[in-house]
Amino acid sequence: MKLRSLLFVPGDSERKFAKAEASGADALILDLEDSVAPRQKEEARAHVARLLDKPGPRAWSFFVRVNALDSGLTLEDLAAVVKPGLDGVLVPKANGADDIARFGHYLEALETKVGMPVGSLKIVVVATETAKAMFALHTYAPAHSRLAALTWGGEDLAAALGATENREDGGWTFPYQVARTQCLFAAGAAGVTAIDTIHADFRDTEGLERDCRRSRRDGFLGRMAIHPDQVETINRCYTPSEAEIAHARRIVEAFAANSGAGTLGLDGKMIDIPHLKAAQKTLASI
Repeated sequence: MKLRSLLFVPGDSERKFAKAEASGADALILDLEDSVAPRQKEEARAHVARLLDKPGPRAWSFFVRVNALDSGLTLEDLAAVVKPGLDGVLVPKANGADDIARFGHYLEALETKVGMPVGSLKIVVVATETAKAMFALHTYAPAHSRLAALTWGGEDLAAALGATENREDGGWTFPYQVARTQCLFAAGAAGVTAIDTIHADFRDTEGLERDCRRSRRDGFLGRMAIHPDQVETINRCYTPSEAEIAHARRIVEAFAANSGAGTLGLDGKMIDIPHLKAAQKTLASI
């Protein structure tokens, strides 16, 4: 499952879904949470359920962001959308691995009810949206069998903290830099994909590209998107270049030809096991 680009789509908008479907995103996240007004929740569930019933192959993974556990709406959301065609759920405002275990039990029961293989649905977690969550990021390791990725968000966290702003001079202020960094560490510890948060100004293509390149440099392997126009930039930035792929293959081949070696010379530079692991991760992302 590729997760370079994950595009949010309001769950009650047929027009926006049609545009998103042609965007080239690796995953579409049909949203039942923040982008849907309370009076539209039931209609949005029904709309997403109908989309899941559409026949034919898809070039993207189908995720649904359900409402948070403390909303009282989670089970209604899951009951409506857990059916063949769904690939996973995005869990908002998670407070740690206990919440994911709870989702796992819900999904197992619903998969069984609709005849899906148990364990087939994956979970992506927004892991930094509450103050409590920031003290529980270590709990995601070892990873739940359904956990595919961790991502982070600054807006709900800012609201939880009572912040007046979370950005300054075009970048995140310090508390939100900490949230981003801790999410990256937590994903690495759990051995799952680290997904960066949205770039809110969808017209700022240059800023998005700059931010994506920094993000990939740091270790994130994909990014959330809020507009179809962002997808091409995200896909390009998080896809290894031909030169990177060729270099990674040479590293893997060098170690394969020297079984048991811990350090090798390549192009006049020393490479060791961390270089091999990085090369393997690069090739796995193709």
